[in-house]
Amino acid sequence: MDLPLASYGVAAVGGALIGLLLAVFGGGGSVLATPLLIYLVGIRDPHVAIGTAAAAVAVNALIGLATQARAGTVKWPCAMVFGGAGLAGSLVGAQFAKMVDGQVLLAWFGVAMAAVAVSMLLPQRGQGDPDVRLSRALTLKLAPVGLLVGLAAGFFGIGGGFLIVPGLMAATGMTLAHAAASSLVSVVLFGAATSTSYAASGLVDWPVFAALVAGGGVGALAARPVARALSSHTLLGRRLFASMVLATAAYVIWRSIS
Repeated sequence: MDLPLASYGVAAVGGALIGLLLAVFGGGGSVLATPLLIYLVGIRDPHVAIGTAAAAVAVNALIGLATQARAGTVKWPCAMVFGGAGLAGSLVGAQFAKMVDGQVLLAWFGVAMAAVAVSMLLPQRGQGDPDVRLSRALTLKLAPVGLLVGLAAGFFGIGGGFLIVPGLMAATGMTLAHAAASSLVSVVLFGAATSTSYAASGLVDWPVFAALVAGGGVGALAARPVARALSSHTLLGRRLFASMVLATAAYVIWRSIS
């Protein structure tokens, strides 16, 4: 679709903000991409907005995964079982989503955003087993959870980190830090699968995708000093961020049903 040149600038600035929020607060920021594309950038079709956002989320998550892999915080066997099972679910979820009316899908997306905001307000457990090893019993726990999370991520076109992290912790008992790092494997896989499904139907705006990714890279670079500045106010910052996501969710639901 043809958009004014200013729209690509808005997409780049929005991508920078999302990249910054993701790097500072972790999962949850990617859900802002779709409302940004619809209400500020000017993409009218919710399906195109979701497909484009999913592609950008996958690339940004891949950059984050490379950083975490170098730090050695990714539990690869657990992450691959979870992500592999969820990959099939994300493809099915994306296929179903494309059959749903755009405004109805947007209303459900708003509900998913509200769930993300609520999850960010819940207390986070920092303890766990840092030496988790994949076993047959863990595999039997990880695969079904991964399948369900992938289904939700594909349907809503979101990274799903707010579901992946607690899913990994509940199934394996790993620490929050390891779960957050390992979740990026699934976010990359789910985002790539969802966006590929949408792209096959011509529902990805590639120039807007490029602007989002470029902005996201700048935001990620700016995140370190911001994170240091907020280090003593992390809880307050997280609550403010969650409140912003919740307010956006209410607006999305209102616009989709009005």
